Amino acid sequence: MDFTLDEEQKEIRDWVRTFVRKEVAPLEPEVLRRERLGQPGLTRDELKELQDKAKAAGFFGVLTPQEYGGMGLGALMTALLEAELGRTFVPFRFGGYADNILFHGNEEQKQRYLLPTISGERVSCFAITEPGAGSDAKAIRTSARKEGGEWVINGEKTFITQGNEADFVMVFAVTDREKGADGGVTCFLVDRDMGWKSEPIPTMGQWGPAALVFDNVRVPEENVLGEVGKGFHLAMQWIGQGRYLLPARALGSCERLVEMAIEQAKTRVTFGQPIAEYQAIQWMLADSAVEIEALRWLVLHAAWLVDQGADSRQAQSMAKLYGGIKANEIVDRVLQIHGGMGYTRELPIERWYRELRLLRIYEGTDEIQRRTIARNLLKGHAKVTGTLG
Repeated sequence: MDFTLDEEQKEIRDWVRTFVRKEVAPLEPEVLRRERLGQPGLTRDELKELQDKAKAAGFFGVLTPQEYGGMGLGALMTALLEAELGRTFVPFRFGGYADNILFHGNEEQKQRYLLPTISGERVSCFAITEPGAGSDAKAIRTSARKEGGEWVINGEKTFITQGNEADFVMVFAVTDREKGADGGVTCFLVDRDMGWKSEPIPTMGQWGPAALVFDNVRVPEENVLGEVGKGFHLAMQWIGQGRYLLPARALGSCERLVEMAIEQAKTRVTFGQPIAEYQAIQWMLADSAVEIEALRWLVLHAAWLVDQGADSRQAQSMAKLYGGIKANEIVDRVLQIHGGMGYTRELPIERWYRELRLLRIYEGTDEIQRRTIARNLLKGHAKVTGTLG
């Protein structure tokens, strides 16, 4: 087995590494200052300015197919790039991205929703989670009833990423209560000016989700995405599109955090010697380094399976589970090594502490990942011998 990157892969990774170091990371002090004041770390215009700089160098739509103007890089390279982006807490992402299920739209929907989203003219959000339907997505209660050539949607969604900024939503509603998730859920493309409203949900981190309310929102029949009753399948495609990318970004964060811990251990002196001389500190660093390496291979293996077109669900769940748990353990150690300063908001450690905690909840909780992994083993869909047999 050869794990060496080819020259093109190295060139792509190194460009992103340089971009993060020169263009994104220098914004960290200002981002921290704004966030201490309760302001967004980056404004929408500032994010677009950074995205335009990247686009000028050819970095646009990393996962977007080339036929839509993207790079179409594939899973492995995207995972490597996410790790590089994760080395800073500045909320930057490349432009040219659209949710994977939007590609299922018909030609008219692609013109109205997909292409403007890729170009950055429109902002979307995905809404399936409800106050009583989080991990159990089949329990959604939001309903849509047919009236003539329209659907009338009623219900509430919660913890919706970009829900406050989006001008349209991909919302999932029950259209046949008896069938439920097995043929009774439909996805609708709903513009904000059709009447839905959003409210910010304060959280312990910088993630700013929203609650969405649909009160007799009327949606034309042509705004059904895919087929009536086939929405739950689309939802599962969205949820499983790139679970490996979340621990990939956390991987980069952990690398940066441990580098900070190493520097702190070398320079912080207590009782006449650097704390790096103490076994307690050395073991924290050693355990973190081993866990980072293990996480790296879990992420890359999952991404490799995606590129091979193989069943990657088990590998992605393993990477997500391990990444969430270990990233939280690592940031906790790094904060401990920094002592009181690590607990302050002058350093980014406590910010990462809050941000990484979310990794164990969204896009499938630890408990859901464990259930998935165990069920695959018990049903014979996966083996502990893995892909080597």
